[in-house]
Amino acid sequence: MNRRNFIKNTLLTAAAAAGAGIAGVSVTTNSENKGGRNMKILVITGSPRINGNSNTLADNFIKGAEEAGHTVVRFDSAQKNVHPCIACNKCGMNGECVFKDDFEFIRKNIVDTDAVVFATPMYYFGISSQLKAVIDRFYAINGQIHRPKKAVLLMTYADTSKTVAEPIIKHYENLIAYLGWSDAGQIIVPGVWSAGDINITAFPQKAYELGKTL
Repeated sequence: MNRRNFIKNTLLTAAAAAGAGIAGVSVTTNSENKGGRNMKILVITGSPRINGNSNTLADNFIKGAEEAGHTVVRFDSAQKNVHPCIACNKCGMNGECVFKDDFEFIRKNIVDTDAVVFATPMYYFGISSQLKAVIDRFYAINGQIHRPKKAVLLMTYADTSKTVAEPIIKHYENLIAYLGWSDAGQIIVPGVWSAGDINITAFPQKAYELGKTL
């Protein structure tokens, strides 16, 4: 199947899935989180495409969260300079990193934040390398971020198989379990490939609603 036909077929599948909830689509929220106090929320995106599909989810989530009175800070990792962790252990899991780069923004904002949102496209069956570099650098602040927080996963991918999405979901779930954070919602969007494909689905609205009810 050529790329044009693949996009056409997957978009039709995703559009139908948004309304019908077929396998491969997940929009989950934790109702216990709704209507809480105003929070500080850190949104970390992983797409190099400014107008990419996962960034569209992030945009709409932020809009809803800000309308609900939450304070949102955003870190677009693909537009920042974050050196990969080199396992030197100079930080001792709770100290200064040998690299002084844009990760300092994360260090400054993540400790006192109430919720962390991860927004990523699927790149070769995993989260984007730009977002992974940020997560790996959590090692240097490990001792400071093991405290209760809410977490959200916003993820997009071109395939339509639910099985294909499972490794990223499991990675997210294992990460927040280790950190002692609680899942406040996941929006998993299949069948979107080219930038803007998500705009013909109901998922941007779902991201907005999740932000507003967090």
